[in-house]
Amino acid sequence: MAIDYHHLKSRAFAPVPQHYQARDSMLYALSLGLGNDPLDAAVLPFVYEGMEGGLRALPTLAVVLGYPGFWAREADTGIDWVKLLHGEQRVRWHQALPADCEVVGKSRITHLTDKGEGRGAILVTERRVETKAGVPLATMQQVTVLRGDGGYSQQRGGQPSDEPLPALESTPQDRAPDFTDTQVIRPEAALLYRLMGDYNPLHAEPAVAAKAGFERPILHGLASYGLVAWALLRQCAGFDPALLKALDIRFAAPVYPGETLVTEIWRVPGQAGRFQLRARVLERDKVVLSHGFAELA
Repeated sequence: MAIDYHHLKSRAFAPVPQHYQARDSMLYALSLGLGNDPLDAAVLPFVYEGMEGGLRALPTLAVVLGYPGFWAREADTGIDWVKLLHGEQRVRWHQALPADCEVVGKSRITHLTDKGEGRGAILVTERRVETKAGVPLATMQQVTVLRGDGGYSQQRGGQPSDEPLPALESTPQDRAPDFTDTQVIRPEAALLYRLMGDYNPLHAEPAVAAKAGFERPILHGLASYGLVAWALLRQCAGFDPALLKALDIRFAAPVYPGETLVTEIWRVPGQAGRFQLRARVLERDKVVLSHGFAELA
C-alpha cells in the first residue's frame, strides 16, 4: 500500500507522559559508557547521586523521553517500515534537563518529501518534550529515510511533496579538527541502550542483524548520537550539560558495539560557541556520523 500524504501528515499522536527518575538518568549515562573508567571523577555527577550539587542528567536523555513508539510499522501508515532508516537527528534544548522529572512528549509530522521512484521519501517527525507544567525542555526533529516509498507523489492521482529541511553542512576538508575525542564502545552497549525503550531486535539478535545485512547487532543511532554529544561536552564544555543548546547530525554508517569512536570537532570561524563535527570508527577508518553542527552557550 502506497503512503497517502494527507493521511500521514494529519496523523494524530497522543501525548506521551513519562516520569523519569534519578535511576533512569544514571542508567542512560551508563549505557553510553560513562563510568567505564572507575577513576574518572568527572563522570560521577552523571552516574552517582552522592556528589556535591546532586545528580545531573545528560542533555541527550531528551531523545528517549516521551517517545511515541515504533508507530511507522502500523498498517494504516502505508510505510514500508522494513526499509526505513534513521537519517538525521536534530535537537534544540531550551533548558537543562532535571535528573528527575515528570514530562510529556508531543509529536507531529512536519515534512514529507518525495525524492522520486526508487529514491525513497523523507519523513520529519517533530517531538517537543515539556514538563508536566508545560515548560519546554527540548524540541527534536527526527529525519527518517523511507527507502521503499519513493514516487508516492505520482500515485493516487498526484499528491503534494514538502520542501526538505535546510541541508546540513559537511565538515571542513582543508584543515585539521580543533579537538579530537576517542571513546571505546563497550561490547554490550546495544543491550544496555535498548533498556532506554528501543527494543528493536536488530540491536540484540545476531540472526535478525544478519537478515538485515549486518555482520552482527548494531548500535542504536541515537546511542552514537549521545556518544558524540558526550565527546563535545568533554572537549569543549567542561562537562557542563547546561551549555549544550543544539546538536544536529547525519547517520552515515552503522556502528558496532566494541568499536572505537573518534569524534572530530572544528570551531566555526568567527562564531563563538558554534562547532562542526563528525565521528568515525577507528578500526574501519569509516565515517559513521557526518555533517554535524553544535551550539554551546
